[in-house]
Amino acid sequence: MRVEDRIRTKLSEAFQPTRLSVEDESERHRGHAGYREGGQSHFRVEIAAPQFAGMSRIARHRAVHEALGADLVAEIHALALKVEPA
Repeated sequence: MRVEDRIRTKLSEAFQPTRLSVEDESERHRGHAGYREGGQSHFRVEIAAPQFAGMSRIARHRAVHEALGADLVAEIHALALKVEPA
């Protein structure tokens, strides 16, 4: 399964988001550190879910990283997050 699909699945299962966008931005980073041929190295994720209400921005980001798990996060060179309460 592609990294992009694994991100989408893990976040959907953990948060049941009202909005979820996972974009592979790897081609924009061709020639830069961490780029891998075939992509799946640089991602932009936008997620909104009720669970994020009342959490600080840092706590929301930590929750996303925890939901993804250390193994998956280690496969990703760059992860841009926009995490909001629904």
